[in-house]
Amino acid sequence: MKNKLVIYQVFTRTFGNRNLTRKENGTKDENGVGKMEDFSAAVLKRIHDLGTTHLWYTGVIRHATQTDYSAFGIPRQNPRVVKGKAGSPYAITDYYDIDPDIAVNVDGRMAEFEALVGRTHKAGMKVIIDFVPNHVARQYHSIVRPEGVEDLGEGDDTGRHFDAANNFYYCPGEQLDLSSIPVDGDAARAEEYMEYPARCTGNDRFDAHPQQNDWYETIKLNYGVDYCDAGGQSHHFSPIPPTWKKMTDILLFWASKGIDGFRCDMAEMVPHEFWAYATGIVREMYPSVIFIGEVYNPTLYRLFIRSGFDYLYDKVRMYDCVRGVMCGQRSAAAITREWQQVDDILEHTLYFLENHDEQRVASDFFAGKAERGVPGMIVSALFHRNPVMVYAGQEFGERGMDKEGFSGCDGRSTIFDYWTTDAVYKGYFDRQKLTAGQRRLETAYKTILRLCNGEKAVREGQSFDLMYVNPQSENFNQHRIFAFLRKADDTVLLIAANFSDDDLAADIVLPAHAFDFLQIAESEVEMTDLLTSARLRARLRKDGSIRMTIPANGGRIYKFNTKMATEDYVLNEHNKEEFPPAHTAEHLLNQLMIRMFGTERSKNAHIERKKSKISYVLDHKPGRKEEKAIEDEMNRLIAEDMPVTYEFVDRGHLPEGISLDKLPEDASETIRLVRIGDYDVCPCIGRHVRSTAQIGRFEMLGTNWDEEKHSFRIRFKVVPA
Repeated sequence: MKNKLVIYQVFTRTFGNRNLTRKENGTKDENGVGKMEDFSAAVLKRIHDLGTTHLWYTGVIRHATQTDYSAFGIPRQNPRVVKGKAGSPYAITDYYDIDPDIAVNVDGRMAEFEALVGRTHKAGMKVIIDFVPNHVARQYHSIVRPEGVEDLGEGDDTGRHFDAANNFYYCPGEQLDLSSIPVDGDAARAEEYMEYPARCTGNDRFDAHPQQNDWYETIKLNYGVDYCDAGGQSHHFSPIPPTWKKMTDILLFWASKGIDGFRCDMAEMVPHEFWAYATGIVREMYPSVIFIGEVYNPTLYRLFIRSGFDYLYDKVRMYDCVRGVMCGQRSAAAITREWQQVDDILEHTLYFLENHDEQRVASDFFAGKAERGVPGMIVSALFHRNPVMVYAGQEFGERGMDKEGFSGCDGRSTIFDYWTTDAVYKGYFDRQKLTAGQRRLETAYKTILRLCNGEKAVREGQSFDLMYVNPQSENFNQHRIFAFLRKADDTVLLIAANFSDDDLAADIVLPAHAFDFLQIAESEVEMTDLLTSARLRARLRKDGSIRMTIPANGGRIYKFNTKMATEDYVLNEHNKEEFPPAHTAEHLLNQLMIRMFGTERSKNAHIERKKSKISYVLDHKPGRKEEKAIEDEMNRLIAEDMPVTYEFVDRGHLPEGISLDKLPEDASETIRLVRIGDYDVCPCIGRHVRSTAQIGRFEMLGTNWDEEKHSFRIRFKVVPA
């Protein structure tokens, strides 16, 4: 089975930081720093449970920093050529080393990284790291390169501006001029930075006078392209330039560490011929390694895919368009044109709403409200089979409105400063501080992202854009609604995303062409919304319409089976009319008893409005303190106000550890899982409250112990809040 890639990007240095000082321009000692060990098994499980298949660790290779690690044999960097106290992760100082900031034991930093890779794989995810091929830090020097490896710049002819045998470009006879770069703090007190002859700057600045907005802290790598040739650019690729070989060796080094993929920074600034060379060599030894390219010029997409890239950022087309729709600046109908422009390479495009370069959805510079990202996420994640990416904290509505230091208040989460990202901190290390709104947002993201591989129609199915047949009308707002179909086998998803702040009613037309293209027969069906569990009966008619109301800043994901008649398609109909608060409490209590006593879920329960009874087989009779602990812990869990959500999966894609023994024999092939936050998941066909706070107070009325059967019976009731 081929998975759809769901990539979760973390900025390793800030992710696990729990220091809440957050002093502007603070040092590592003042503001703290996250470590690789913060990605514990529990944290990795939470990331994986979001629906993640690939975890992108940003900033793990050693880069320029103002922090002094000379006691560990790591050369100090001059603050005048370091952006921010912590430094940019894209100003690499040693391609073969791990950033010491993120290690508990600096001397054992590579071993810690190898352990992190192992933990990530054990958690069911693959590992992606950055490969920064276009430029390095001004003071690049590898101190841990393998024996026999020549360092970058070693042996260069510094008297020539360009030489195909050089690793860098030079300005012969000129000293680097940083006079236009403002300095303050440690940089102002530092000794002057001397570089003679000057090396050319990373953003293709081929003189000795970089400006404030240039990548002045970096130097450009030479792949055999003379950018200043009198006749224009000229290529010198035969013999193979030494930079090609050195950079390919670096890729092979990290692949040998168990890396599953590389996100290649500013890939289009490096000649495509190098990528064809390097990816071919890497895949000979590591055929499953993937390459993701940061390419912003759509006219180059196909060239770089032919040169070995599996996936490319679709920033200029899909990201820019969806962002415009979310901000009310573009029509939802414009999305159609963007994907059609790359229809032939669609499965090679990577969709996203946030990453370390872009502003946070919830920031004042973007959408202003985190919930406005939900319809964008529905489209980005579910429209096609191509990969989707989420940036850590996005699912909790991180605003990125801090003024951290070098980065300033720009709606982004800093990559230059020592900092703690508020939403990430709460979401992973202090969840009691999450607001109800943040919990609802996380639930929405989790539901959407899990569908990427939980539903075959999303993972492998065909797509059909419905916008061309749903023009602006009284009953369909094409500027705020984007609608499409997904289908695999006999399962169809009718998906509509609402980019409006208001609920919108819509009559969504299904054209005859969709019936023919997807091989759907006209019929009557029962649809279930995978976001809310709501049902809708509908008549499928060619060129007919289906009426629905789409929630504000949300969507509908209606699932139905084309071969199942309406009267037969009843999803595991339930006979009991139990009291939803007590029934949800039963789920919570089952999981609590599993965790406290190592028992199984109860198979003997009578759940009623006034009083409920439930039995467990235990290895001992609980004492009074244990009974009190059960009641106290139940009320603590209830007070957490964990969301109660539904997920629909087919029997072939049940999560590990899920048992179906309590479902009726005639239960359908589609199974409804009930999730209580991240605390419990269980197949169930009953009614529940929307969140645990609605259960009320849990009161134990008494217990009984059967010594012969080792059965512990609890009598309880729930008292409405």
